[in-house]
Amino acid sequence: MLPARVRANPGDKLMMLWLYRLIFLPVLVLAAPYYLWRMRRRGGYGRHFADRFGGMKRCPPKMSGVKRIWIQAVSVGELLAIGPLLERLASEQSLEIVLTTTTSTGFRLAEERYGRLAVAIGYFPIDAWFFSARMWRSLEPDIAVLAEGEWWPEHFAQARGRGVPVFSINGRLSDRSHRRMRRLKPLVQSLFGNVRQILASSEQDRLRFCDVGFRRDQVTTTGNLKLDITMPSPAPAETEALRSSLGFPSGDFVLLGSSTWPGEERALLDALTAMRSKGVRSRLLLVPRHAERREEIIPELEKSGFRFHVRSRGPSNGEVDIHLADTTGELRRLTTVADLVFVGKSLPPHSQGQTPIEAAAMGKPLLFGPGMSNFRPIARDLVQCHAARIVGSGTELVSATLELAGDARRREEMAEAARSWHRANLGALDRTFEYLKRQIS
Repeated sequence: MLPARVRANPGDKLMMLWLYRLIFLPVLVLAAPYYLWRMRRRGGYGRHFADRFGGMKRCPPKMSGVKRIWIQAVSVGELLAIGPLLERLASEQSLEIVLTTTTSTGFRLAEERYGRLAVAIGYFPIDAWFFSARMWRSLEPDIAVLAEGEWWPEHFAQARGRGVPVFSINGRLSDRSHRRMRRLKPLVQSLFGNVRQILASSEQDRLRFCDVGFRRDQVTTTGNLKLDITMPSPAPAETEALRSSLGFPSGDFVLLGSSTWPGEERALLDALTAMRSKGVRSRLLLVPRHAERREEIIPELEKSGFRFHVRSRGPSNGEVDIHLADTTGELRRLTTVADLVFVGKSLPPHSQGQTPIEAAAMGKPLLFGPGMSNFRPIARDLVQCHAARIVGSGTELVSATLELAGDARRREEMAEAARSWHRANLGALDRTFEYLKRQIS
């Protein structure tokens, strides 16, 4: 690692870029079998696969007098977060949007929800010189926007070479990314120094960006766009119809496992068993973070002895104890039926956590493990305002679920605290849109 006192000059910048270009290809070749296996396992990547190599031919020529903005959002969560921003940008007559994503689930959601807002939707190219350059020549953007944690050296280099300003919106640095970028601090300005502005999602993230080498004038705190998303508020009849389609009788307590990871389903099954043993009329709704994990979850459900149904097979034909929602893009809607939400990827050995924002915005009492590093300020605030509780293990998850299942008043107090927290933290959408509008005009 270079010593911290090193400051890269233009020659150093060029050298670092070429070093990245030379290293990237062998690393890509070595990693390709794993990523190809993952893509095959998740499915849906065959269509428009040429986009990965910069061959996005569906993009129409730029309109005269209109600026083209290229927005990259890696997957479903990021795409949902920027939805309201896309709506506002698309309403500007002087702008047209090209939207790219990285995952097949993100691509499907982008097509379904944002097809009318963008002139083209595709996959982000592999960050190799020739693939990235090919995509840039094809799209010819005037502005480049990256959502959350997207930091690709070649993408930045192509923008620099074309004089295109780059903005990072809803910018955040996880614990892991923060550690990695700190180790590479002398290289940050070399590889990413041409970012026009980072619109950080929290004050903690702003300080982290400055800590890893970005100038203070490059980073502004605008807040988390995920807090400004519109939450579903179905009528009671709609909620009951959804419960019925899940196989859940009216009035039964529903525990939701939101974006669960390996090991957490077992703890949630134990919670259901404990509630049933205490005579609590209860049901379990499981929404794993990755739908393809159904193949490992179903055998565990079969061994449990509970009646269960798998959502991808259609509506439930009758009452079930457990509903496994192995579909994509439905978490918000499914959350509306929950009485208590456990946020996944947070019980040991997991440490990063999934977002608690949407469930909190809908006024749901929350449980999550100690591993919420990707959402640490939000998790801390939710605990401090008594909207959420930390459970340190599967055993604690069971006991907390039992306690709250029998205390409707406490659940409502947590729900109101969650709603109040959400109302107090709105405004990121307005701040982000106004900033981009000023820069683009």
